[in-house]
Amino acid sequence: MVARVVSLVPSLTEAVALSVPGALVGATDWCTHPAGLDVVRIGGTKNPKTDRIVGLSPDLVIANEEENREPDLTALREAGVEVLVTEVRDVPQAFRELERVLRACGVPARPRWLDEAEEAWSRLPSPDRRTTAVVPIWRRPWMVLGRDTFAGDVLARLGVDNLYAAHADRYPRVPVEDLRAAAPDVVVLPDEPYRFTADDGPEAFEGLPCALVSGRHLTWYGPSLVEAPRVLGGALRAAHR
Repeated sequence: MVARVVSLVPSLTEAVALSVPGALVGATDWCTHPAGLDVVRIGGTKNPKTDRIVGLSPDLVIANEEENREPDLTALREAGVEVLVTEVRDVPQAFRELERVLRACGVPARPRWLDEAEEAWSRLPSPDRRTTAVVPIWRRPWMVLGRDTFAGDVLARLGVDNLYAAHADRYPRVPVEDLRAAAPDVVVLPDEPYRFTADDGPEAFEGLPCALVSGRHLTWYGPSLVEAPRVLGGALRAAHR
């Protein structure tokens, strides 16, 4: 039984906190859910304080190959800490990795929220029509979702095709002029990692519908998957009104 867990991934922090209450002893500064989580903060996902993590004497550290840096994970392993690293590129893989993480954390039974999330994604209605999108994740410089991303698969399952899904890079830098010229049906603007808002983002795409969406529902894989189809679907529909 794993008694002490440190999470370096916000979505996994939420999953473990809800499924194994009391197991988490450390999490990143970006781990905002569940609200009021009272654990030691160990820095950011890209710059965790490895000495602080080791000092917590965790039985397990959970990480992600994209969100966390290999040198930090290597340093933890060299200090004798067990590290479990997830890889998530699509929704089915997210469910498999969540099961693996929760099993490693000693969850005695499959949590109800995980069943509810799988059901929510398995009963998605076929979209009336497919739409195209560009999905900025940063500005100064502009960066967008490219190939082989979890968020891209989420959108595809909701009937939204990323125009840069075949790009050679997973997160290409693309001048905003080229993004506008791609003429997407909608510009999807999440509130993380860059916090796009009604006053910061849509003005760069005048004349194009913009959907301001929750980054937690677009990019996190955890309990947020239960409501993600409904929340994201509503935001995407609102952009076309």
